[in-house]
Amino acid sequence: MSTITYDDFARVDIRVGTILEAAPLEGARKPAYRLLIDFGPDIGQRKSSVQITVHYQPGELIGRQVAGVVNFPPRQIGKFMSEVLTLGFPDENGAVVLIAPDKKIPNGGKLF
Repeated sequence: MSTITYDDFARVDIRVGTILEAAPLEGARKPAYRLLIDFGPDIGQRKSSVQITVHYQPGELIGRQVAGVVNFPPRQIGKFMSEVLTLGFPDENGAVVLIAPDKKIPNGGKLF
């Protein structure tokens, strides 16, 4: 693994947001959900495609805070344009577990 500088890390804009909508993503090759996430007044609402169907149901995601990279270019996932990379870690079987703050914080807060 190569090392990076703090400036390299700071270029990745990771923010916290609250999930407003969650639903199955139709036409995805792998089971996924489409999310609408509120990243606060400066960034606004963004869409994300996430492969988190093993551990989460759409209804339980509403109101949950998540971390996402907001400065990657949008990516086409089937007919859906994903605007944010929602972050998680793989469990022992490779299924994604979302990462989130352990206390509620204002949407748009930047990871540092």
